Amino acid sequence: MLVMAIGDVIGKPGRQAVKKLLPGLRKQYELDLVIANAENAAGGLGLTLNTARELLDSGVDILTSGNHIWDQKEIIPHLDEDMPILRPINYPPCVPGRGCLAVDHIAVVSLIGRTFVGNYDCPFRAMDQLLNSLKKSYSVIIVDFHAEATSEKIAIGRYLDGKVSAVVGTHTHVGTVDAKVFPGGTAHVTDIGMVGPEESIIGDDIDAVLKRFLTCIPQRLSVGTGKKITFNSVIINIDEKTGRALSIERLDKSVEI
Repeated sequence: MLVMAIGDVIGKPGRQAVKKLLPGLRKQYELDLVIANAENAAGGLGLTLNTARELLDSGVDILTSGNHIWDQKEIIPHLDEDMPILRPINYPPCVPGRGCLAVDHIAVVSLIGRTFVGNYDCPFRAMDQLLNSLKKSYSVIIVDFHAEATSEKIAIGRYLDGKVSAVVGTHTHVGTVDAKVFPGGTAHVTDIGMVGPEESIIGDDIDAVLKRFLTCIPQRLSVGTGKKITFNSVIINIDEKTGRALSIERLDKSVEI
């Protein structure tokens, strides 16, 4: 089976790029499943009901997230409903939503790191607990690991090698060139990248980001402008019977909106 994982979708430009490109890519590559990180889809911070629906209507099957999932309060009640939206599984168990969505023989997991990100439950032990609860009921398991440190992102990939089909990194918005299949059959990339304006700093307005660095004054950052949009993704080929990844390839495109 072929699975596409799309990097962090940044605001309206990112949503428009997904809408313009994804239907054709699904048809061209005959994709079986499409996952996208949507925690920056609403104005660059969080996710709303309408922006979630827009991405799902564009051909995304499952929306993952990270530390910004709570930024738009209106989405929180919907996290316990049937919409395929995930919040990281290693938040405390009392919070709304779910961190794993299982369909047929496939399980998709949203997971968040701790280094330079926040004080969450241990992602390594959280995955141990989840895999034990799944009891090998799902041959294909795909993990979106939303984390800052490259070392932590590679470490979780190595830790889960042979236990899951793929670990794809999100959060830093800069695609890495290390996509590979580990010896145990787990596909891994440290970071997929983003779907956002090329004329930006990781999706945000250039002048605003520079001002923050130069003045150290906190301020809300706006989504970058410009018609040219970067679309970062990976396509993973997985043996459905064994759950082992056969290959992982970057698919990076640029589109005008």
